[in-house]
Amino acid sequence: MTTHSRYRFEQFSASRRIGALVPAPDGESLLFVSDISGQFNLWQVSSQGGWPRQLTLFTEEAVRQAVFNRDGSRIAFIADHHGDEKYQIYLMDAVGGWPEKITDRPDVQHELGAFSPCGRYLAFSANAGNPQDVDIYIYDLETKETRCLTPGGGVLTAASFSPDGSKLLAVHFHGNAHQDLLLIDLAGGEIRNLTAREGREATCLPGPWLKDGSGFYFLTNDGCEFQAIAFYDLTAGRWSYAVTADWDIEAVALNADQRLLAYVVNEAGCSVLRVIERESGRPIPLPELPKGVVSAICFAGRDRRNRLFLQAATYKEATTIYVLDLEAGALTRVTESMLGNIPEEVFVAPELIYIDSFDGLRIPAWLYRPHGIEPEMKVPALLSIHGGPESQEQPAYNYGGFYQYLLSQGIAILAPNIRGSTGFGIDYQKRIYRDWGGAELKDIEACNRYLRSLDWIDGDRIGIWGGSFGGFATLSAATRLPDLWACACDFCGPANLVTFVQSVPPHWKPMMKAWVGDAEEDREFLMERSPITYVDQLKCPLMVVQGAMDPRVVKAESDQMVERLRARGREVEYLVFEDEGHGFTKRHNQLKGYGAMADFLVRHLVR
Repeated sequence: MTTHSRYRFEQFSASRRIGALVPAPDGESLLFVSDISGQFNLWQVSSQGGWPRQLTLFTEEAVRQAVFNRDGSRIAFIADHHGDEKYQIYLMDAVGGWPEKITDRPDVQHELGAFSPCGRYLAFSANAGNPQDVDIYIYDLETKETRCLTPGGGVLTAASFSPDGSKLLAVHFHGNAHQDLLLIDLAGGEIRNLTAREGREATCLPGPWLKDGSGFYFLTNDGCEFQAIAFYDLTAGRWSYAVTADWDIEAVALNADQRLLAYVVNEAGCSVLRVIERESGRPIPLPELPKGVVSAICFAGRDRRNRLFLQAATYKEATTIYVLDLEAGALTRVTESMLGNIPEEVFVAPELIYIDSFDGLRIPAWLYRPHGIEPEMKVPALLSIHGGPESQEQPAYNYGGFYQYLLSQGIAILAPNIRGSTGFGIDYQKRIYRDWGGAELKDIEACNRYLRSLDWIDGDRIGIWGGSFGGFATLSAATRLPDLWACACDFCGPANLVTFVQSVPPHWKPMMKAWVGDAEEDREFLMERSPITYVDQLKCPLMVVQGAMDPRVVKAESDQMVERLRARGREVEYLVFEDEGHGFTKRHNQLKGYGAMADFLVRHLVR
């Protein structure tokens, strides 16, 4: 077998993590968050490209998101400490500014909203009054006073001000598949539920306003299997669908003169960008774009040119930022994410396949076949289960080159979208509700069986790996299907569903009963589905990786699994990062963590 193993792990992982794209109002520059400095900081770059300017200099805090005010003179952003997700809000001048923290509650999680059109007010949300409730607040930049708009309970987030600044569009979050849109009158305090539905749930995600304030676009799947673009007419007091597709529409944006509407369709995991004339629906021709995943699109609010800003990634390139000039039909790369000096032909493109599960449900999956497999040769394989579970495996440069490095070592990758994944309709997504460790474990068994059916896979060398929910699935598979695996690697996954639902962030707890189960009422059921119950059945080597500051899956979840195994003399490697949460924020920790997991898998799968 001819491999590309001469390329080091450090080369595959030598990619800048780039995200949180925000164009300046005039479109001449943009903000983004990146770990160029070794930690997530805020950067600004010209829309023409070039070396970006670093705006924050954090080493222990991680910037997550930022917004401009209307004229581009001020920036607000949020950052947390060691990945604890207790985001605090900062303000700074766009030119010559230095971050000023306007919230200082380490026990509170703040979420950024938007500036008012006049620039005097900043809307945000926080669980400052009651840890289980997330309320919406308005901060006055002149008086530095804060007032609460929604002291009535629930989980609410601020979205955007109406163009005249008199109202605030907000989201009432009931669950991952159920939200409502609220309109708050800032003078009188009236709160209207614009999307109330009797006896049915739907997603409702806010989009752009029309400049005259007559209405706004939003994404919803109300009455549909897939998410589509709707328009809410405030004068008529009702909404209707504006654009639909046979797959989920994931993003929507309006250009500055509001003549053009851009949106992204998720076709089985691959992103398809479309731009149409808003009123006629006529499609606008686009240049060829890299085939992969478009994670964000936006126009600049006062840009005189029709430039669409977008974040995109492919299997051979980590997320980077492009500017698409719709008038010139030209695509310009603004940032560079790949630093490893690896030739393009080394990277492996995935193939979309479908696997029949036990009940006839077809499971979409991405199959990566290493280069250079010769006739009669059999290679090891890794089954990778994504987190969420309401998320999706897509053909991007996943986990900072983790897949591509393992492929270079001759390990095949199968990355399925088991039931509960998003992107395949709301029925498919909700099949995981109150069934963790149930039917999806049989999906995983079907994936293992599929790998064994391939004549180029060594069925005795199949490992399983996953993070968050994928970590839970890994532990479930390793303990409840113990004869199928050569090794297993869990990255911050819950081991005990009872203690998991008891220890999640306070504002998650009201949703846990419908999502996973109730710790008291469903205790017996949850323990029957917990990997910790089957720890004695584990046969293969196990590695567990955990962040000590993780607020979602607390360290005690991993501790109890490791302690139980070690007490029984079982082989388990345990790696804890004291200054990380649910994933990695610091570059050196990312390298150490993924490097250790890759080394573990290569040691146990490559002979």
